[in-house]
Parts: sequence; C-alpha cells; structure tokens
Amino acid sequence: MGKTGLVYHPAYLEHDMGGGHPESPHRLRAIMQQLERSGTAAKLTNIEPRKAEDEWITQIHNPSYVAALNKHQPASGRVALDPDTSMSPGSLLAAYLAAGGALAAVDAIMRGEVEHAFCAVRPPGHHAETARAMGFCLFNNVAIAARYVQKKHGLTRVLVVDWDVHHGNGTQHSFEQDPSVLFFSTHQYPHYPGTGRASERGTGAGEGFTINVPMEAGDGDEEYHAIFLNVLLPAADAFKPEFVVISAGFDAHRDDPLASMGLTEAGYSDLTGLVAGIAKRHARGRLLSALEGGYNLTALAASVDAHLRALLAA
Repeated sequence: MGKTGLVYHPAYLEHDMGGGHPESPHRLRAIMQQLERSGTAAKLTNIEPRKAEDEWITQIHNPSYVAALNKHQPASGRVALDPDTSMSPGSLLAAYLAAGGALAAVDAIMRGEVEHAFCAVRPPGHHAETARAMGFCLFNNVAIAARYVQKKHGLTRVLVVDWDVHHGNGTQHSFEQDPSVLFFSTHQYPHYPGTGRASERGTGAGEGFTINVPMEAGDGDEEYHAIFLNVLLPAADAFKPEFVVISAGFDAHRDDPLASMGLTEAGYSDLTGLVAGIAKRHARGRLLSALEGGYNLTALAASVDAHLRALLAA
C-alpha cells in the first residue's frame, strides 16, 4: 500500500467568485465531507501547504502578471479578471496557498514521506496563461509544480496528464517548446477554451511532446480506458518520466453540468490506476494530482474519493 498525502487548507474556501458561480467553495466542502464519511480521510497523510514563493510562480508566470494580481487584490467586493474569473478579498492568499500546496506535496513526495499526493486546492490552475487569468484559474498550480520538480529537485523528465474535460491551454503553452515535459490531454472538443486539436503537438524542440486527444461528447469509461491504454501508456513508457503530475478535473463525469461526457467514478478509479502504474514503472511511484474542475458536488466528491482509494491501493 503506497502512502498517499492530502493537501487542504481552510483558506481555499475564502476564494469566492459569487453566488451561483460553479467554481464555488462548496466544491471543497463536498469533497472533504465525503472523505470523512467514507473513512478515506483517516488513511491519508495530511500535508500542510505554504504560500508559494514568487521565485517559483515566476518560473511559469510573468513577474508583471504576479505584480498585477497583487495590485488588484480587492479589500472588499470583487475584481473581474476575465468574463469567468474574479478575485474576492480571500482569493490571492488562496491562490498562493494552492500553488504552494502543490509545492509542499512535491517536497513530501521527494522526501519519501508519501508516494503520491492529492491537492484539494482552489482556485484551479490549468487555464492560467503566462500573463493572463482565465477559466476560473489564477496561478497554474500544476505547471508551477512540474517546473519545481525540475529546478528544485533536479529531476529531468516530468509527465503531466490532464484529464479535465476542458483543454489545459495554460499548461500546454507553458511547455510546448520543452521536450523535458510530456503533456498529455484528453478533453471534450470542441469545447472551452477552443484549443487542444490533435494537430497541436508542440513546437521547436518540444514538437511531439504535446499529445492532445480530442474526445466526442458522450465518450465514457470504455473510450477513456482505450485512449489511456493505447495512446498515453506507450508514449509514457517511451518518455520514462521521473515524476508524474495529474491535472485532476472531474468534470468529464456523466453528471457534470458544464460538459457532456460519460465518465463515472469507476472510470476515474481506472484512469488513476493506469497513471499510477506509469509512476510505479518509471518514477518510483512519485505522483502528484491537483484538483481542477468538477461541478456536480455529489459526482465530484464521489470521484475524488474513488481517485484517492485507487491511489491508496496503487
């Protein structure tokens, strides 16, 4: 049984984009309540997040963007960053702790305290561009963690698996010229943000190290299993990652209101096992997953629970 860590902090609930916004504090409340009810929480090692240092955030984001977020942080009310994304008084601290939660999880994994860790963080991150917040995201938690693995801990090859129903445009753009990061994404297409065509394969030295698999509405457990088995696993086995990161969105669930896919909790458990197998074969089991989307509270909570139970069994 591999040791599995959990990153969580009450400050994540203080990021509030308004009543009726799908990316709400209720998402984390539902997850944490489910983990307590099921008994999964008692099997996890708690990892305390820290505020991410600008030194690491600016490996991915422009310093001017980070400075602008600090400048526009409201003392009251909300400040709109894009049509879908805003900051409340608690948002910036939550964002720093979300990115720093991923860094703390990397450190715990690299110290051998846990094999893998799930970061129950918000705001999510994979849409955040170098100099732009978008799609509910402020800092790209997963991209920052991947670069931290390399720059802080000296590992070379990092695999990022993004199974969120929306394409991780920010993560792709962070690494599209970089052959040291293999980015693999399944996503409903065409769907927000409109990127992620199969022809997007990276550029320059990074060509071939971006793998996009656009999925059709209605695809579910069987289709996802086949894609991971026949596309991801051969690519990952050739790449031989030293660390594996999952952008763990659970909005491809059949009950999610923002998409039209057909995954179930059992499907997420299956995908988790396949990706954990990659980590076990090549990366000494080292795997970090960070919450992205998932907007039906019941489905989200059950899917995260299934994800964590699969990690515990890996």
